Amino acid sequence: MAPYSSVYLGIWGVFIFVLIKESRPVSWEEWWTYDGISGPAFWGLINPEWSLCNKGRRQSPVDLEPKRLLFDRNLQPLHLDKHAIRGILANTGHGVVFSVDNGTQHPVNISGGPLSYRYQFHEIHLHYGMSDHLGSEHTVDGYAFPAEIQIFGFNSQLYSNFSDALHRPQGIVAVSLLLQLGDLSNPELRQFTDKLNEIKFGGEVTEITRFAVRDLLPDTNHYMTYEGSITMPACHETTTWIILNKPIYITKQQLIALRTLMQGEKRHSKAPLGNNFRPPQVLHHRPVRTNIDFSVQGVKNCPTMYRDIYYKANSWELSD
Repeated sequence: MAPYSSVYLGIWGVFIFVLIKESRPVSWEEWWTYDGISGPAFWGLINPEWSLCNKGRRQSPVDLEPKRLLFDRNLQPLHLDKHAIRGILANTGHGVVFSVDNGTQHPVNISGGPLSYRYQFHEIHLHYGMSDHLGSEHTVDGYAFPAEIQIFGFNSQLYSNFSDALHRPQGIVAVSLLLQLGDLSNPELRQFTDKLNEIKFGGEVTEITRFAVRDLLPDTNHYMTYEGSITMPACHETTTWIILNKPIYITKQQLIALRTLMQGEKRHSKAPLGNNFRPPQVLHHRPVRTNIDFSVQGVKNCPTMYRDIYYKANSWELSD
């Protein structure tokens, strides 16, 4: 039998063992992780419905290479509604997630940028590392950041909800914010980090009564965009990614608080929640477009961001 098949059978053997050992059914949602034999390299083997995770050719995240960016003069400024909403902050066992309370609230809409439709904000995912040199899912020229915030919305003009849009064409938008260490945090980010002591263990939730998604965004109109996927199983390739060309800041103290969170319940806390990121995937000739006009900066016919990028990763820095 081929080695690939042996690995597949080995995973099933471990899964069956877990089912027998547990006193309750173990769902697919609980089974995947970010490391080991249930980690990203095996997502497409664990469940046949997740085959895109291994076989797809438009997977996310990706490494953003400055020399490969394509300027597109038709890209518009991105727009997010400014009003505040309420929602639930949760430790899902896979990450920190803020979900909007749909109720009777006026939705936060996402439009403009590369989008042809209006999208309705649904939730925020926070990915981070257990050390400062990794944590983000997207990387820039091979360099990772301590954390990444992903703002998800669904196409509200074509689909009725996020679940419906998740596996449909042009269904999802994801606005990515890369986080850099700083002395002062983004003020809206503190709405999350001030509540972390209430969601220390998997399954715990807490309410946030007033949160302005727009206030998370850095002060820039520049971004990069490409067509990709959700970065968790089932890795549906229905997502337009927009990565803003400026970080927001998180303090060392906030990162330490994040790193105390655990995957499991209090009685069986398992491992720390951190390092909850999928590695960059192959681009497969997909274009990564940007609205940064290099010629305006005096770099004619040179597809580089070295005069425009605000990011600083580890000891590497590109400045304007």
